Amino acid sequence: MFGIGMPELLVIAVIALLVVGPKKLPDIAKALGKGLSEFRKVTESATDTIKETLRTDELKKDVNDLKDSLLYGKGEEKEAPVPPAAPAPADDNAPKTADPKPQA
Repeated sequence: MFGIGMPELLVIAVIALLVVGPKKLPDIAKALGKGLSEFRKVTESATDTIKETLRTDELKKDVNDLKDSLLYGKGEEKEAPVPPAAPAPADDNAPKTADPKPQA
């Protein structure tokens, strides 16, 4: 936590004891604990709100993409598809070409 080890915490506790005094130190520590708890709650709430907003935006985009896909196809051009042309009928009366025979 913030790179503070046990020796640093002991130094901070001794300085706080000298500055505040032994009678008020428990009350100040209690108030500090409550303040930190409230700060964590507020930051978690803000983080959850931001995540929910991002999730809502992503869902709106997904819904719009799905709607476009259903209306216009698979996300390609947004024009009505052109039906393919019918194949040309086979012409059975066409002259058949013979392979030329080599002359000797």
